[in-house]
Amino acid sequence: MLQIDNTIISLDFLDEHFVCNLNACKGICCVEGDAGAPLEEQEIAAIQEILPLIWDDIPETSKEVIRAQGISYIDTDGEAVTSIVNGRECVLAYQDQKGVWLCSIEKAFREGRISINKPISCHLYPARVKQFKDFIAVNYHRWSICNCAVESGNKEKVPVYQFLKEPLIRKFGQAWYDQLVIAAQELKKTP
Repeated sequence: MLQIDNTIISLDFLDEHFVCNLNACKGICCVEGDAGAPLEEQEIAAIQEILPLIWDDIPETSKEVIRAQGISYIDTDGEAVTSIVNGRECVLAYQDQKGVWLCSIEKAFREGRISINKPISCHLYPARVKQFKDFIAVNYHRWSICNCAVESGNKEKVPVYQFLKEPLIRKFGQAWYDQLVIAAQELKKTP
């Protein structure tokens, strides 16, 4: 484990490799799982605010769920998560012409129509962040549907922390990420 400020980071972030391969996995992480994507409190309000701007990108089945129960619910762990359609895909997900599941929020963000990106829990994947009383745990989550991302990461030799540079900076800040890079470089020197 590695500590930066009040975060405890799994060394897997430095040792393991990961690069999403949407051509192989088809974005199935937006569909599989036992609940929706975890949401931070401020994200719920932000998503509700931008909902009219992404409404046309959302499938009709998702719109029905949103009309009935909203964009989020409380899961069995007592945490807010995105609503899901029939126990499957996130209400914010849509399929493109190639059958790849993508995020309607990220699409609008990349197109410059909105100023917020997809939920941080999605942006950070395969990282899982958990707040404890005195620290924040940052762990590498392994999921079989992402085996193609591990293969791509190994082939391209991209450590998890480098793949997640943008969302890690978004979550923890540039100074935090700079410390992570220094730690990775120093630990690489250690036999």
